Amino acid sequence: MELQQMRYVVAVAETNSFTRAAERCLVVQSALSHQIARLEQELGAKLFERTTRRVRLTPAGAAFLPAARQCLEAAERAVVEVAAAVGEVRGRLSVGLIPSVAAVDIPAALRDYRERYPQVRVSLRVGASDDLVDQVKQGAVEVAFLGLPTTMRPAGVGCRELARDRLVAVVAPDHPLAEESAIDLRRLSSEVFVDLPAQTAGRAQSDLAFSAAGLTRDVAFEVTNADFLARLVGQGLGVAMLPAAYVAQLGGVTTVEVTDAPARVEYVIWSPGSRTPAATAFLRLLGVPEADAAP
Repeated sequence: MELQQMRYVVAVAETNSFTRAAERCLVVQSALSHQIARLEQELGAKLFERTTRRVRLTPAGAAFLPAARQCLEAAERAVVEVAAAVGEVRGRLSVGLIPSVAAVDIPAALRDYRERYPQVRVSLRVGASDDLVDQVKQGAVEVAFLGLPTTMRPAGVGCRELARDRLVAVVAPDHPLAEESAIDLRRLSSEVFVDLPAQTAGRAQSDLAFSAAGLTRDVAFEVTNADFLARLVGQGLGVAMLPAAYVAQLGGVTTVEVTDAPARVEYVIWSPGSRTPAATAFLRLLGVPEADAAP
């Protein structure tokens, strides 16, 4: 049983196509099909059901797939660890981030990282802080950037505080509040809001502040993307509350200080277990001390 055969099986399983799998693996389809047929003969079981319309895993194939992925991941880790032993960082790095991250210039950090470690392939995942914590715990993401209320702290992961920032009101340029230098939550509560989805950490920052002040508000629009949220605000569909440092990057809206506004804390987090050399190098570039980054 060869690693290349396992790569072919994984590619077919993920693309549901021998043709697309061959394209991904940069081989002719006949060679890929021949290698999978050899593997099936060796295993004594068919891994795929093939018809003129579709390709799908057999029960034997579904049982084989997780083990094949584990073998490929182990082989890749071995190559990466050997490279690290001779001072070379390579492999893959998965980075998660909230849309409104402001404490770190992510594109600039990735540019610097790419210049230093060109052999590393980086993937980015944008999501909510709560989901990113879970993904780091599960190993799907290695390093992530979060924004949380001051009453919350990431649990079960390594973390370092990056910055604190107060929320400001965000309104359309022609909104009556745009002429104000500062307002409070009570005055803001009478407005219609655009906000992040309920039960997310980004939404909790505002919800907790209004609740603590004994106020309620009308959230008419819920969106998952902070940039799109600002576009809705710019069209006069509502007002919002966003971190001041992040809003500075936006156009088409006006910000107003909120005297009793809540604050948020931005964190960088990582797996508390063993990390790849690529993840360790990224944390080092961010200035996370070795003592903090150690498992």
